[in-house]
Amino acid sequence: MKQEIGAHSTWTLPLVGTVHADTILTTWVAMVVALAFLAWVGNSYRSPLATKRQTIFEGVINFIADLVYGAIGRSGEAFVPFFIAVFLFIFVLNQFDILPLRPLGLPLGGSPTADLNTIVPLTLCVYVLIFGAVIARRRVGHYLHHFTQPFWPLIPLNILDEVSRVLTLTARLFFNILVGEILFIIVTIIITGNIKIGALNVSLWAVVLPFFIQFFNFFVGTVQAFVFTLLGIVYLSLALGEEH
Repeated sequence: MKQEIGAHSTWTLPLVGTVHADTILTTWVAMVVALAFLAWVGNSYRSPLATKRQTIFEGVINFIADLVYGAIGRSGEAFVPFFIAVFLFIFVLNQFDILPLRPLGLPLGGSPTADLNTIVPLTLCVYVLIFGAVIARRRVGHYLHHFTQPFWPLIPLNILDEVSRVLTLTARLFFNILVGEILFIIVTIIITGNIKIGALNVSLWAVVLPFFIQFFNFFVGTVQAFVFTLLGIVYLSLALGEEH
């Protein structure tokens, strides 16, 4: 089956126009998976005994909470649920690249985070939270003042630095996940291309590579979900200033 980098099946919706159907379908499936996972974990709390799933899940929750408290202080408690949700959601989205659904002809599959239509809204959600927190906590003066540091002539550079944070948050996740999809496509081409170098059948030996690539994608997807969450926490703490 022919595959193209960045290719998507599309729908044409009234008032909206053309949308990436596979990204939308996969995102909705990911949301169902995430909710089912949380229900599965939540169901374990009916027992008075601590289970392994509780211990592992609470370890992740406490780790993210510690990151927020370490960057913002105890006043950051209100932001903990948001960053937990961001981490879990992006983690689930990233792992869909492990399932070879597109090569099987299904109208979904691949990581939605390899699509800018997913990454950009996620980044905007983080910055809406940041600007909302700045306004709600009356830190607008501090936020605007940091653009003049250390000297007011550096305002253009500080503005550029702020814009680069948005681009970094978007590009880092997008390109790391996209690379995983590109690797899988390359290996698929090698396997189906019946490539030989002398007596060596490269296509035959390449059939083991998808297993290593899938492990690589799982690792990268987990790390990138953490990095996106961590950068969001850091940018929020910088915008609010040291309140602890």
